[in-house]
Amino acid sequence: MRNWKRPKEGQVVLATQGKIKRMKNIKGLSLIVLFIVFVSCSGSKKVTEQQVIQAAVETESKTNSELDEKKQMEFNYLFSEALKQKMLGNAQNAIQILSSCLQIDPNSSAAMFELASIHAANNDLTSATLLLEKAISLNPDNIWYKKLLAQIYQQTQKFEEAAGIYDDMIKADPENQEYIYSKAVLLANAQKYEESINTYRELEKKTGINEQISVEVQQLYVANGEIDKAFKEIEKLIEHNPNEPKYYGLLADLYQSQGDSINALNNYNKILEMDPESGFVHFSLANFYLEYNEVNKSFEETKKGFASNNVDLQTKLQLYIMLVSNREKSKINDEKEAELINILIENHPNEFLVYTIQADYLLRKNQLKEGRDALLKALEFENGDFKIWERILFIDNDLQEWQTLYDHSTEAMELFPNQPNVYLLNSVACIQLEKFDETITVIDEGLDILIDNPPLEGQFLMLKGEALYKKDKIDEAFKLFDKSLEINPENYVGLNNYAYYLSLLNRDLDKAERMSGKVIERFPNNSTYLDTYAWVLFKKENYTLARFYMDTAIKNGGENNPVMLEHLGDILFMLDKIDEAVEYWKKAVENGGTSEVLQRKIRERKYIED
Repeated sequence: MRNWKRPKEGQVVLATQGKIKRMKNIKGLSLIVLFIVFVSCSGSKKVTEQQVIQAAVETESKTNSELDEKKQMEFNYLFSEALKQKMLGNAQNAIQILSSCLQIDPNSSAAMFELASIHAANNDLTSATLLLEKAISLNPDNIWYKKLLAQIYQQTQKFEEAAGIYDDMIKADPENQEYIYSKAVLLANAQKYEESINTYRELEKKTGINEQISVEVQQLYVANGEIDKAFKEIEKLIEHNPNEPKYYGLLADLYQSQGDSINALNNYNKILEMDPESGFVHFSLANFYLEYNEVNKSFEETKKGFASNNVDLQTKLQLYIMLVSNREKSKINDEKEAELINILIENHPNEFLVYTIQADYLLRKNQLKEGRDALLKALEFENGDFKIWERILFIDNDLQEWQTLYDHSTEAMELFPNQPNVYLLNSVACIQLEKFDETITVIDEGLDILIDNPPLEGQFLMLKGEALYKKDKIDEAFKLFDKSLEINPENYVGLNNYAYYLSLLNRDLDKAERMSGKVIERFPNNSTYLDTYAWVLFKKENYTLARFYMDTAIKNGGENNPVMLEHLGDILFMLDKIDEAVEYWKKAVENGGTSEVLQRKIRERKYIED
């Protein structure tokens, strides 16, 4: 007797939405794994665009049979144009044209179907439902209409009505196993457990004993409170194939869900006797021991599962994410997480994903350099992943390792010539390395590929202005700063730098004060921004207020910054506090200030403008 198989890609099967969560919880990872492998066909398979068009074409000629020749030609032209507009993604145009089709022929089921499919895609399920119900009443033999309506019924939680549609389709095609399966799933979603089980039995008559069907039926028995029958269903599978270890895992999970830990453990151990290399059973045992708060035993079993060569990497990574995202339940701490990551690396040394997992762990612990090393290792096996490259570049920037950022971003520009962010970060490195001409070239290249991204455009222009400022092209630079802030007025770094440059040149100090004030209003505890605002006030000879903001800057992280310490000394001098001023100038030297002007201030005990 042939085995029943999952539907092929493109065939319609409705999802088991909500079915499992309404059933009593069957604990244990071996059941989860078995469901991943053997019940994947219950995922939703939507009616495809090609199927929609096929259905429309199949019925279009029938719907027009009663029209006169002129009207039929008009209908055919409009209907074809509607399909064209729909395929081009012009949904509103298609809707208007299809509405015109229905004005010509109010009984065109094909036009109704096309309209319904557009409304369904736009999540207007009420309109789609009404149109499909009418289309089916006009053309009851069209399976595509019925499949789409069943799909919409499912989305609107009308599971029993959807099952009824499949029941009609089964009457027309009683040997279609996918229809029978879909009906069973929908009845389960509707909590019609007995009816669903009976439908599965009909399918089983055609396929013979089938583990996927038995697993579904067992779950339904549990949901219906018929635990003895659930056990018998799994025992039937074991009797049919006593050498299949995973069936004992199902039995163990069922015992465990019923609080029978002895029989559960016996069956888990039986799996190990039958298949000592089984990796999945270790995850089930880990869950078993965790249930009884035997944390160490649980973790030892988890490690064995992670080390198993019989468990695929994707399953391990999914489990890893489950464990670390729910630490309270899994009892996984940072040390254990690191141990699992090391096991993954040891057993899958050539898989880039394990290094991205390691990088994420290290970056969460703020170990930026180590996290970057892990990402660079990932690139050895997957050099074309832009997200990894982008993350590396941002880490370079955060570490302020400008030569490294330059080297990495230069390589990334060759690999990803159409990614503007790479050009932006390369230009940042160029600015810091005083490669001002190269900065301008890179920014112009980045602007050439930039499409509809005002914030990024504003950053590009601000950086180009920085390069021009460093080349003493002051007026050109300030024009770009103004244009940048018109595009992106919330560029706080740009606002701060522009205000500072204006203060250094004693130009437009009122404008500088407005810009810098906007920045510290947004970031009142940022020492760099506070220093800029204080310095603008200093240039405006508002020394008392300048001291307040400079004192605030020092208290918020500027106590070892030689520029801020020197600025505070300058302000104190203007307030006739000469001794205090000299004291802060000396502190600036102690913290790395090396300018000759600073030395003169100390020697001559007076403010000297740069």
